[in-house]
Amino acid sequence: MRINKYLAKCGLGSRRKVEEFISGGLIFVNGKKCTDLAYRVDTENDEIRYKGKLLKLPEDDFYLILNKPSGYVVSQSDEYNRKTVYDLLPEGFKSLPYAGRLDKASEGLLLFSSDGELIRRLTHPSFEIEKTYRVRVEPPLRKAQIDALRKGVEIEGRMSLPAKVYVKGKGEEAMELRIIITEGRKRQIRNMIAAVDSSVKNLRRVQFGTIRLDSLPSGRWRPLLENEVRALYRSVNLKQNKNI
Repeated sequence: MRINKYLAKCGLGSRRKVEEFISGGLIFVNGKKCTDLAYRVDTENDEIRYKGKLLKLPEDDFYLILNKPSGYVVSQSDEYNRKTVYDLLPEGFKSLPYAGRLDKASEGLLLFSSDGELIRRLTHPSFEIEKTYRVRVEPPLRKAQIDALRKGVEIEGRMSLPAKVYVKGKGEEAMELRIIITEGRKRQIRNMIAAVDSSVKNLRRVQFGTIRLDSLPSGRWRPLLENEVRALYRSVNLKQNKNI
């Protein structure tokens, strides 16, 4: 097995990310620095370490969903000692890569898996994976503002891709929207709403690709079902390496 694939399967990150670790001299094989991207790992005999930590292939890949509460940052560590989503996961899952960053104030669905290539494909814009959000905005939007969101608005110097926008409820001071996008730019929904002169008061991701949040309580996680995992792999045209 090539070393980038081995490291990704160990949960160290996507293949592209772990290649940066290899090129940067952070990976040691049998006590010696390995910068050879073509190195093939002897999974039975080689000892692979990253920053002194021994890496081992999991017996099976892990796949789980988390309902992120507001107030948690999506990061494995935080320089300001804020609560992170990894504080909500069991100790054995602390290094799992995630798909679907949410800002601290936002809530909802996050995906985690030890298969770094799956995570990379789920987050890469070329695969056009739909993300669905329930959004409360104030003040309510006019039809022209909603049409602008559907066509694309300028955020951070470039246009957003067209979005699917549905009105789910409307009052005098606020509006409930269902928004579906295929991009994953930083604070994208908030910036899109700001671009049409309104603001987000609550944002919750309820679906990522084929995976739905449904009734999972806030702050809780669960493993994905076999049919959910198979659907994820199909959605990014990737073959599962192991059965679950």
